[in-house]
Amino acid sequence: MSRRFTSTTGITLLGGGEMVPGQLTRALLHAPDLVAVDSGADQALTQGLMPQLVLGDLDSISQAGRAAIAPERLWHIPSQDSTDFDKALAAVHAPLILALGFTGARLDHTLAGMSTLVRNPQARMVVDAGEDLCFLAPPRLQLSLPPGSRLSLFPMAPVRCESSGLVWPTAGLALDPAGVIGTSNIVSEGVVTLAPDKPAMLVLVPAASLDAVLEGLRRVPVWT
Repeated sequence: MSRRFTSTTGITLLGGGEMVPGQLTRALLHAPDLVAVDSGADQALTQGLMPQLVLGDLDSISQAGRAAIAPERLWHIPSQDSTDFDKALAAVHAPLILALGFTGARLDHTLAGMSTLVRNPQARMVVDAGEDLCFLAPPRLQLSLPPGSRLSLFPMAPVRCESSGLVWPTAGLALDPAGVIGTSNIVSEGVVTLAPDKPAMLVLVPAASLDAVLEGLRRVPVWT
């Protein structure tokens, strides 16, 4: 990839999957630079928004959408060896990326999106699925969440994760997608700490926790 789109604030990365009302508006408040991935351009245009960039293999954007966008804003990336989500992450750089429209009714798309999170541990990125948020746990993390909040941990590979502030602590557990997982845990105190030993742990919390998640991620380093 010889070209790269850089944002100094944050990028809302918009795919073509399902969204809930207000989801895109919420994301743009935190990450104001809008980049659409393929048919995500149609979603943006339908909401009266012009993406700063549209990229991907461009096989699902409508003809009307293509015609409405200036040619210099269309970046065709034809490789079939990666998903459009992966292509987008290789083509953009920002201190924060909020990804929308990469989950929904198609389970294979959702699973591919979760895999993309793990393949890009250097990105400070949150997938907003509408009802839930999902992100890769950094090497250490503190989240200020209300007691009683749901917090799920899902290992994408064998991983250990020290934790505090949860009803069911994870210290000493060998978490594995084919063995012990950590879904539907509950916040027991106001601050949750997580310290996985490798970039393989997904964290899932309700979408109402977005401010707390972004504050927590901004304070800590990403995986290198």
